[in-house]
Amino acid sequence: MSEITAKITPPQDFDTLRAAILERKGELPKRLTQVAAYALDNPDEIAFGTAASIAQSADVQPSTLVRFAQQFGFDGFSGLQLLFRARLRERTSSYEERLRALEQDGAALAESTTIFNGFIAAAHRSVDAIAAAVEPDAFERAVTLLANAATIYLIAKRRSYPISSYMAYAFGKLKVRCQLVGTSAGIDDDLLAMATPDDAAFAISFSPYASESAAQARTLAARGIPVVSLTDSAFSPLAECSREWFEVVEADHAGFRSLSASMAFAMALTVSIAEKRRRG
Repeated sequence: MSEITAKITPPQDFDTLRAAILERKGELPKRLTQVAAYALDNPDEIAFGTAASIAQSADVQPSTLVRFAQQFGFDGFSGLQLLFRARLRERTSSYEERLRALEQDGAALAESTTIFNGFIAAAHRSVDAIAAAVEPDAFERAVTLLANAATIYLIAKRRSYPISSYMAYAFGKLKVRCQLVGTSAGIDDDLLAMATPDDAAFAISFSPYASESAAQARTLAARGIPVVSLTDSAFSPLAECSREWFEVVEADHAGFRSLSASMAFAMALTVSIAEKRRRG
């Protein structure tokens, strides 16, 4: 029996495996970290794919998948893959049943109606996933941190920008001082230079991550300005520099992703901050 096998008992469920991966992510070699990030970001692909197809998608060799599994006490990759398959079986799936029914009826529906139903089903999956993923205590800590800030800096680019833009609009209506970072004048760095440790930032970025947003969040954190972030992976560059971070993975329809869960989270955060400030 090898030393690794003797010392490590493999996780018995997906949540335990995920916690183990996050705990050890800083010590894994580069290629194994690559597999870990892919596995957590694409659990359904791990459940359904073959070792060859998963390795190709993760841009590693199939043998790397075996080494990754052995790091966590499994004899081979197939043992680890069973946890991902069990995760799918255990999920409550009323929305998935609805989607299957829609697909079966799809031939009788207009193409636009089928697309509409597909996006609605994807939105349900996204919202259900984030509802299960957000820890109430962590959410309360983030609300308190941001509510105590003199100014809240909102950092986002590209696909994430509509979220921060709507938060800025809502904060304005709620009389909460904020600064939207992302000006047409190109003075983002000048705006951020005015931030002090009495302020805080809320950063948003999804894969492929906006390098500018990550750099801005890191800069603020290095200056002692607390950062809260919304992202889609524990391996996101935002997770490393945030006091609190939250993971949302938007489901897609035909390769397109909406912002249903992200926007719901952002508005809950915005209104909670305003309410906490109102109560003093």
